Order: sequence, then structure tokens, then C-alpha cells
Amino acid sequence: MVRAPAAVAPAAVPPASATARRLALVSAAIGWGALLVQLALSLRLGLANGKSLPAAVVTYFSYFTILTNILAALCLTLPIAIPASAAGRFFARSVIASGVAMSMAMVGITYSLLLRHTWNPQGIQRLVDSALHDVMPLLFLAWWWIGVKADRLPWSAPVAWSAYPAAYFGYALARGAAIGEYPYPFIDAGALGHGRVFVNGLAMLAGFLGVGLLLVALGRWKRNP
Repeated sequence: MVRAPAAVAPAAVPPASATARRLALVSAAIGWGALLVQLALSLRLGLANGKSLPAAVVTYFSYFTILTNILAALCLTLPIAIPASAAGRFFARSVIASGVAMSMAMVGITYSLLLRHTWNPQGIQRLVDSALHDVMPLLFLAWWWIGVKADRLPWSAPVAWSAYPAAYFGYALARGAAIGEYPYPFIDAGALGHGRVFVNGLAMLAGFLGVGLLLVALGRWKRNP
């Protein structure tokens, strides 16, 4: 009698260290807290400026910073809170966490280089602004370094990861063309023209790819320092 070969179980995600878990929980608390406070602030501002509640909500979710911090908070939360679920397993994958790390790094870099000087938030808005643009990128990258096994990431991974910012770029331009409102000045086609915005987009894409390649290199270096 010939027995059928046993099904091969998928490789398990290595359990996170206690330090990585603690850092994930602290970072998730900061991330979710900042996102919720920013939501309240954005809705209040939108309503004060005459927007409807749905329009104010859409505006809040139309910022790359917000979307990326949500992804980061999910990466930090779901693999611990519901590890056996499909969502928990998805966000526990090193290739997913590393892609989010690339975008979180670009959130911090882009804000520091291009956006910080464009406004001067005060009070609670300043704290939330710092949490989303400065603190969370650093915390997420620290968690990625100690908690994500990224030694087998392919060199082509940054190309796939860049699909997310590229899709966002297309959405932001389409929404801006429809309502005349752009989330960031460097993609304001109404003020800069589509040619300049296209060049800015290519420069941003190069930045994403560069950061992504650096993360792949660091992940491989961690295996063989």
C-alpha cells in the first residue's frame, strides 16, 4: 500500500522576542492614540471650514501619513492580538512589515525635508504631528530591527513595496483634479503643473526604492554581520 505524502505545513513565523513584543505594544498604543486624536482634530477643522462630516473623514484618510501609520499600527497590533487570524498572519510576514517600514521611513524623511517648514502647529496638534511624523517612524524602524526576521528579502522587494505609494500618488492626483484639493504641496498639480509634479513623483519613487534597498541590505546584514 502506497501512502499519500503528508501535507507540508506552511512555515511558521518565528515568535517575537519579549523586547520586540513590549516595543510593539508601546508603539501601537502611541500610534493608535495619535491617529484617533488626529481624527478628532481633522474632523473639527473640516466641519469648521464648512465641510460635511463624510468629506472631512475622506480628507483625513487622504493623507499618506495617516494611511501609513494605520498600516504600521496594524503590523504592531494584529500579530499579537489575533496571531492565528488571516490578518494577524498577513501583517506578521516579514515582507509586509518591511514594506511598511519603507513607507514609514519615507514619512519621516519627507516630512523633515519638505513639509516641516510649511506650517507651525501648536498645542495638541504639535504633539500629534510629532508622534505621527517623528516618533512613530523611529519606533517602527526600531521594532523592525529587533523584531522582524528580514534576512531573506529579495532585492526586488522594494519594487513591489513601491506599488502602495505609487497607487496613493495616483489617487491623490485624481482626487485633486476632481475637487481642487491636494494633500501635499509637492504634488499640487494645480499650482505646479503636471510636468513638475511628475518629476517630483519620480524623485519620490527613487527615494522609496533607495530606502527599500537599504532595508533589504540591512536585513541581510543582520543575518551575517
